[in-house]
Amino acid sequence: MNDLAWRLMALGARLSRKIHSVAPQTVRVDDVFGDDDLILDLGGGGEGIIGRLRGHQVVAVDIRKDELDDTPAGPIKVVADARNLPFPDGSFEAATAFFFLMYVPAADRSAVLKEASRVLAPGATLRIWDVVISVPGERAPNAFVVPLRVKLPSRTIRTGYGVSWKGREMSADSVAQAARDVGFAVSAVERKGQTLHLVLTRASR
Repeated sequence: MNDLAWRLMALGARLSRKIHSVAPQTVRVDDVFGDDDLILDLGGGGEGIIGRLRGHQVVAVDIRKDELDDTPAGPIKVVADARNLPFPDGSFEAATAFFFLMYVPAADRSAVLKEASRVLAPGATLRIWDVVISVPGERAPNAFVVPLRVKLPSRTIRTGYGVSWKGREMSADSVAQAARDVGFAVSAVERKGQTLHLVLTRASR
């Protein structure tokens, strides 16, 4: 998405009565991965942020083939449901979820986290970037939108994510608790503006 389109999306979302848009957010994504890591990127279609960082080391999983088709070349692309991943236990040295959990109904997030834990090697980490979604009021718009500026080590990408609001409530605390419930240790929690970043570590045994 180019800069003009990004600005128009942010403006249009604010003016529409059917869309709730938070203020544009900025998220920094550092390259913390090892050169030998096989990285599972949950919801890795569309902009393919993690794939842009590590190319062929990334296995981008998305339930929608059209989203994977739009993803820049580089990562391995797999159409799959994150609640039932087609990979053996302990297959990956790292996993990511970049503005993916917002698309998962709150009731299904534990299942996604449990599957992520299963396919990660002992001691591996799952890194989550996402947006805080409040409980919608009775007269709340149908859609929730976040315009986003993503700072990568070598470039900045302007994009945005939108989802049906009802049933997508999310906070750093709710994600952390769901992660603990399926056996992750919460290694770090960062809140910045309307965004959250969690680092979860799979148990060593």
